[in-house]
Amino acid sequence: MSTTTKTASSQPTVELTDLDLQQLAEIKKQLEEELSHLTNSFAQLKQAQNKFQACIVSVDAVKSGNADAEKVIVDVGTGYYVEKSTDDAIKFFTDKVEYVKKNLESLQQTITTKQNNLRATLDVMQMKISLGSAAAGASAPK
Repeated sequence: MSTTTKTASSQPTVELTDLDLQQLAEIKKQLEEELSHLTNSFAQLKQAQNKFQACIVSVDAVKSGNADAEKVIVDVGTGYYVEKSTDDAIKFFTDKVEYVKKNLESLQQTITTKQNNLRATLDVMQMKISLGSAAAGASAPK
């Protein structure tokens, strides 16, 4: 088990065992907040990916269902719409799906790292609590 956690890529690592329980609790809280934010971001990206995939299906349905439909209007973001051929529209949305997929993979790695850091922090906290309880029990008068 590693007892270090990276605070950022440009900052030094912190030896968890050198911290007291209060500092560990602060790190735990920060990691939980970051994980919550990252998990929400992951869910939003997944929704965006699903919407782009639905657009591919829709454009493909237009393409195959209507032989005269060679062009479609595509929402390219921020309120702008562009006329594209059905093939170009499918490529546009496929590229978007791939872009979001890469971001999801990167985000998943970050989430996994944060989860591992949280587990390590919790393990060190539990160890310090156990050692504190054992020390208190050993020093109690009999």
